Amino acid sequence: MNRRDFIGTALMSGGFAGKTPGFFRAAQRNGRWWFITPWDQPFFSLGFNHIDSAPLRYPETGELWKRKYRNSIKQWLKQAVRRDLLDWGFNSVGWTQEVVVIRPTIHRHSPGFTFEEYQWLGLPYCHLLPFAEIHQWDAEVRYPDFFSRDFEDWCDYVARSQCARLADDEKLIGYFYSDCPCWVHTLPWNTWKGPLFDPEKLKTGAGRKQLSELATRYYEVIHDAIRRYDTNHLILGDRYEAMMPVPDEVLLAARPFVDVFSFQDFGAVEKIRADLTRFSEITGKPVLLADSAGGIKLPDGTLRNDPAKYGATLLALRQIPACVGFHLCGAYLRNRARNRGLRGPDETPDRDSIAGITAANREMSDWIKRHE
Repeated sequence: MNRRDFIGTALMSGGFAGKTPGFFRAAQRNGRWWFITPWDQPFFSLGFNHIDSAPLRYPETGELWKRKYRNSIKQWLKQAVRRDLLDWGFNSVGWTQEVVVIRPTIHRHSPGFTFEEYQWLGLPYCHLLPFAEIHQWDAEVRYPDFFSRDFEDWCDYVARSQCARLADDEKLIGYFYSDCPCWVHTLPWNTWKGPLFDPEKLKTGAGRKQLSELATRYYEVIHDAIRRYDTNHLILGDRYEAMMPVPDEVLLAARPFVDVFSFQDFGAVEKIRADLTRFSEITGKPVLLADSAGGIKLPDGTLRNDPAKYGATLLALRQIPACVGFHLCGAYLRNRARNRGLRGPDETPDRDSIAGITAANREMSDWIKRHE
């Protein structure tokens, strides 16, 4: 039974419900890192990112949402999304939030999934926790003081409100933090607040020590908040932007508090392989390609996920013994903000992308089976 058949069979027979030997963890087997399922099986996460039903409610989609799904997120997730992801060869869900506004002063995402929505979808998943709005795309929110009691209290609330509910779910792989944190870089829309730490200070030993202390405080507070309410699941940490500087001091500060290091990387395939290899060597821990894709601009102005780059990326990741997964920057439904999706806002499929991505996922599942 290949990986896709195993996951599909588990879901169709009632999902990952019932008593299990444990939870997802990360471990080395035969010289390679893997996620390990609650049933002690190697698991390479073929994840899908960005799942939002709102495009189905554009005026031009008419009554599709009401007619087909009767205004039910549950019905949509169970009847459409889960079926498609399994048919396309994905075995997990990465970050569910989708970009919904990209403007000079507002760059926002849809809400993350709730505990109930994950249950309706019925796939292994990762969950992002909103501890700090330090994302590189954030244009509005000032940085918190990591050394303050305010930050401690907020982290405790986030963990209490979300981790406490997810703590016993065997489908949960682990927790993400910030998406592309601005440790020492900015982008045009957030230059007004600068980076978290002045990169000029990295030219001195005292400055590097200061960054290490700042990052250590951040990761320790978050780690401790999670572990007060959930001792079962992996900590996947920040989703670093590999196309921007990621100081060693930050990675080393995170190392005692993070189980798997996660990265966004939209570079060429060879760059992705080199980046992840370097990061795994620095940290000594497994790495996850948490967001990546190749884009092809079509004549109508929409973007297509490049299936050739997707397949080539999977092949390259096989050559990295520390890599435990690849999560595709979807989206499930194309909206006007991201302008990319395997289905259009009226659910029209991008057949070329789907065919290529499905073939690559199935071949990857066969490779995983050969390494069990």
